[in-house]
Amino acid sequence: MEQQTSQPDPMTEAALRSLHDISMPTPVSWMPQTWGWMVLGLIFLAGLTLAFLLWLRHYRANAYRRKARRILDGIEIRIRNPETRQDAIHELAGLLKRTALAAWPRDEVASLSGQAWVRFLDGHAEGGAGHMLALLLDDVEYRNDANIDGLPQNDGDDIAAAARRWIERHHVSA
Repeated sequence: MEQQTSQPDPMTEAALRSLHDISMPTPVSWMPQTWGWMVLGLIFLAGLTLAFLLWLRHYRANAYRRKARRILDGIEIRIRNPETRQDAIHELAGLLKRTALAAWPRDEVASLSGQAWVRFLDGHAEGGAGHMLALLLDDVEYRNDANIDGLPQNDGDDIAAAARRWIERHHVSA
């Protein structure tokens, strides 16, 4: 059998030659079509900018807390070691004072000691400074080194945890 080659129909050929490419519409603009959307976009952008600036101010205002927490991490390690516990406890009391001096005016904080210092910490702490900070500042800080060496391990950890809570949660009025 012979294959027949069919010739295309002349009308079909003419119709195919007369076809043109599909014309694509112009791309839709991403710009708002009315001024109301433009205003809404600007308000949204201003809100985002304001939120970022407020976050940045809060972040910078709490830089002293982040630094105090980094120092406290090292102190906590030394409190767990009986050989370095006494120096670490004395350093912890100094860290609390430096943290308070970074947040409040010097004339309000620098002269505080003993019960006045404990009341200050208690008054500015969320839920109070706690018994362990009062123990540190009232008693342990002024003991001799032999008494600090006799301090139980869990008391050292509790004092460090109370100091961390105060550093992270104390309230500074604007």
